[in-house]
Amino acid sequence: MGTATARNGSTATAWRNWAGNVTATPTRVVTPASVGELQEAVRRAAEDGLRVKAVGTGHSFTAAAATDGVLVRPQALAGIRSIDRAAGTVTVAAGTALKDLNRALAAEGLSLTNMGDIMEQTVSGATSTGTHGTGRDSASIAAQIRALELVTADGELLTCSEKENPEVFAAARVGIGALGIVTAITFAVEPLFFLTAREEPMGFDRVTAEFEEHFAENEHFEFYWFPHTGNCNTKRNNRSQGPAAPPGPVSAWVEDELLSNGLFQAVNTLGRAVPATIPSIARVASRALSARTYTDIPYKVFTSPRRVRFVEMEYALPRGAVVEALRELRAMVDRSGLRISFPVEVRTAPADDIALSTASGRDTAYIAVHMYKGTPYQAYFTAAEHIFTAHGGRPHWGKVHTRDAAYFSRVYPRFGEFTALRDRLDPDRVFGNDYLRRVLGD
Repeated sequence: MGTATARNGSTATAWRNWAGNVTATPTRVVTPASVGELQEAVRRAAEDGLRVKAVGTGHSFTAAAATDGVLVRPQALAGIRSIDRAAGTVTVAAGTALKDLNRALAAEGLSLTNMGDIMEQTVSGATSTGTHGTGRDSASIAAQIRALELVTADGELLTCSEKENPEVFAAARVGIGALGIVTAITFAVEPLFFLTAREEPMGFDRVTAEFEEHFAENEHFEFYWFPHTGNCNTKRNNRSQGPAAPPGPVSAWVEDELLSNGLFQAVNTLGRAVPATIPSIARVASRALSARTYTDIPYKVFTSPRRVRFVEMEYALPRGAVVEALRELRAMVDRSGLRISFPVEVRTAPADDIALSTASGRDTAYIAVHMYKGTPYQAYFTAAEHIFTAHGGRPHWGKVHTRDAAYFSRVYPRFGEFTALRDRLDPDRVFGNDYLRRVLGD
């Protein structure tokens, strides 16, 4: 990676996201050790005519955090600030990694209610882009926020909740970095509990025919379809009394290595070099799965390591449209010359009240498509996006898509509410960048 000389004479290193598909060369990089230092960095950037973006661990596939101005790394702003057991909340600094939060909460006998399937992101990065898991009743990580602190474009610190600056709270929980830099988040938490996971292979036709039934009967239901096959793997997570009974070494190896990491890396490398092998690999991989049941504390069931790098597109659809869209996706893959080595992931979320949450105002199901890093993905993603947008889909803010402000103004009833708030909080676009110009307008 290259370097750039900053105005103050220091050297700023070019930034690259986790997937390697987005790069940026900021004028300078700052790592504030306190909220006060962050406020000063924002004020100074504005005085210098530079834009400011905070970047977490780079797990977004979009250029939401890219900047040629001042890049803020908030990792020094980390750790739990306070726990209020009576209120059932924890306040955590914005640069805290989800994995560190989960482990610290578990040590305190506490847990988030729901979470996504990876936990490498910072809490502010994950919530700002709408990261979610799957849930019938429990929603995204951002929907579990009870309050947050935000450094605004003039360097002021704003505290937001349902009672304090409620109009900002309604938008800033999923703010895409457009409203300011989040410095702390207060999450709702609950006493630590056990989840029992039941994984079961199931045919595509059966799981799609029974989708609403599986959704209704399970607190957390998701499934993966292996393109070029009629095979899926389903996962149902439900609360249980325990005790912990984690996966045995053989089933853990199958999940973690064959389907997620070491061997999966090898077969994807082969597929990238010789695409014709992919359908055969998919058939073998999808048949390697067997049913298994295990029980553990939430983050150990919800999340798993992901070492194989990929590029991803995910769309949120009205839940009632997801089966039809998935069948259209399968038909498209079958009639095309595409070779897809990654399974397609389907999850759900209940409606929430956050202006630009992908589940804002409607019960939602998600379809995520992936391609191995370094593999041409445009043809697959373009065809998939055509299907998803025909159903009024909303793309994940941190994953690949081609939509713009004109589209979002149609699929988000509260889009104008968000952009009006942005005009008030950041009229000079101190927190702007090319991505935000495309998705929010200017």
